[in-house]
Amino acid sequence: MRLIIGREIIKMLIEMTKNANVEVCGFLLGRRDGEGVLVSEVRKVRNRLNSPSAFEMEPVEMVRVIDEAEERGLEVVGIFHSHLKCPPVPSERDLEGMRNWPVVWLIVTPEGEVRAWVLREGEVEEVEIVDERR
Repeated sequence: MRLIIGREIIKMLIEMTKNANVEVCGFLLGRRDGEGVLVSEVRKVRNRLNSPSAFEMEPVEMVRVIDEAEERGLEVVGIFHSHLKCPPVPSERDLEGMRNWPVVWLIVTPEGEVRAWVLREGEVEEVEIVDERR
């Protein structure tokens, strides 16, 4: 599996993370293309836990973003969030979320580390991140 995403989107997510005191989170919107997931847009959603070490998206905002995406022919192809003080590897809490949202999970750190993950048959698998311009 590959996550096809523009370099500018990655830069924007890193900047968002650098300026945050709490984990940032939201949706990756786009479409699936065979073994690839093409990200065309990112939508930030408020972290209702307001925590530097955990996130939970605000439900009303989540529904609004999903509805707007569907109206425009896009789907939720991933979830992004930041890890402010640990590596971009899924935590136990992330694994719970991955079971509920079986899409690509992109994790970003303020230092600019970016990794993507998916849960396949109960196992965490790293996803290759590819610049969309290739």
